[in-house]
Amino acid sequence: MFDTFGLDEKLLKGLAAAGLKNPTPVQQVAIPAVLSGRDIQASARTGSGKSAAFLLPILQRMLDTPSPRTATRCLVISPTRELALQLDKHCSELARFTPVTSLVIVGGEGLRSQQAKIRKNPEIIIGTPGRLLEHVQKKSLELGDLEFLVLDEVDRILDMGFRDDVLAIVGACSEERQTMVLSATLDHGELKGITSRIQKDPQILTVDEQRTANVDIVHEAIIADDPGHKRQLCNWLLANDTYQQALVFTNTREHAEQLAAFLVQQGNPTVCLHGEMQQTERKEVMRRFRDGRFQVMVATDLAARGIDIPTIDLVINFAIPRSGDDYVHRTGRTGRAGASGKAISLVAPQEWNQMDSIARYLKLTFAQRTIKGLPARFAGPVKKKKDQKGKGRKQESATSKARVKSKERHRNKKNIGKRRQPTAKGQGAATSQDDGLSPLTRKTRK
Repeated sequence: MFDTFGLDEKLLKGLAAAGLKNPTPVQQVAIPAVLSGRDIQASARTGSGKSAAFLLPILQRMLDTPSPRTATRCLVISPTRELALQLDKHCSELARFTPVTSLVIVGGEGLRSQQAKIRKNPEIIIGTPGRLLEHVQKKSLELGDLEFLVLDEVDRILDMGFRDDVLAIVGACSEERQTMVLSATLDHGELKGITSRIQKDPQILTVDEQRTANVDIVHEAIIADDPGHKRQLCNWLLANDTYQQALVFTNTREHAEQLAAFLVQQGNPTVCLHGEMQQTERKEVMRRFRDGRFQVMVATDLAARGIDIPTIDLVINFAIPRSGDDYVHRTGRTGRAGASGKAISLVAPQEWNQMDSIARYLKLTFAQRTIKGLPARFAGPVKKKKDQKGKGRKQESATSKARVKSKERHRNKKNIGKRRQPTAKGQGAATSQDDGLSPLTRKTRK
């Protein structure tokens, strides 16, 4: 229970209002560590409750030591706008019965309006690296008295090329701060280089292995022949499977728009989300989807992190993700906080090896599924033929070697007792009766 951490009654009331009763494993280990004042690095799978794992103890420490609110006390850096907005929403839910205020700062909004909001001195600011750095450079965001710094989904921040922006922001922060680094994985090539510069003796908290798919999700694979076949399969699944809301992933903006338009034509209430949309459009799409006005959303990997909607119980990989980690993040949009979900991947012939690689990386077995009336011509690689072909080559090679050896034995039998003929250069070779001496030496000895 959350009351075992000694949390303020106002926070417990916020947890109850949000429907959160029992702490998750990452919250059980992270909350005491943050309350103690230690820098931490926490790794846990997506959907495990990492946000509350750092927000709750930060809110508690703010309540324990009130501030005159003349400066920002906590800064949370997020890789995407959607994740920042989600974090702000979650923070507001937890702090709803406290005087602590928060503000989200992301691109796509006017700088001046954001500057006006910053002047109201919110205690918690949550934002994306690019826009936060703009405010730091324009001196509209002062971080000299910062108490808490959080890098959420730090592996994604690094993958998106924000390393230098983050270091520039950290350079403007108080050196006396407490720094928390959280991600679905801490196994990233650039991570150690950045954490060694921004943290002091961090406590490492690893709850789940990096290569861990959510055990509360059913993972299925359906073989498809081509994009047209995939569209028919996707439409059938959305029309016949049982779900509350579905999230369909593509790898590109063009494919997301095309698929969304197709599904709308087929009568599916569908919205589309990708990174090239204006911020106002993206916020409106998320609002409508979260409110349940649309049952289906087609998106790029932009939506693979930061979307926490409990009613998403079906994820469809229209295009196979580029890596096992991306697969974990995509499918992690369902089966959150112990709920069940289903992830279905549509696998084309050219994606077979990629899907097999993901399965081996995650040590995951996909349940093979076929849709009646929509069978695929492609049935996967036939390994037996390759094995038989290789076996035949081996047998042929062995037979050829045996023939050569047989001829050599027959020739050797015929040449027993005979002296080998001199070579073209006039030099003889020793036979079984030779003494190994040259003709000249032999004649001299005689």
